[in-house]
Amino acid sequence: MADYQLIVRQVRELLESEAWYVAALSNISALIMDSLPDLNWAGFYLMRGGELVVGPFQGKPACIHIRPGRGVCGTAAVKNEAVVVPDVHEFPGHIACDEASRSEIVIPLHDRSGSVRGVLDIDSPVKNRFSEEDREGLCEVVRIMEERLEF
Repeated sequence: MADYQLIVRQVRELLESEAWYVAALSNISALIMDSLPDLNWAGFYLMRGGELVVGPFQGKPACIHIRPGRGVCGTAAVKNEAVVVPDVHEFPGHIACDEASRSEIVIPLHDRSGSVRGVLDIDSPVKNRFSEEDREGLCEVVRIMEERLEF
């Protein structure tokens, strides 16, 4: 079980020391990978040229471009809502960047105008890895990022 109160405090501290989004996203992806058990990928895809492009992450090499509406990341971006997938093999159109992944959570990341600027994407090799507590805790992490970062 993750200590989201601690993770949220650490994210706030990281963002106080660095407001450049690339450095901040790099450290936040490392923090998530280090703080949550049973992960094999944690990072960000950022909107560029009308599609999601891989940004700072921890894990194996990833898919570089994801079209809106495609896979879990593209679906979360288009729906503009967090998407929790208990079994990625049952998700229509899942993009298998790492075949070890079994479950996934993706949370949209917005700029100050409310436009989707990217997503936080986290994968696990364990089915049903992400709970409601994870969704709520990670949404709080993203909310803090949205308040403090400019994309």
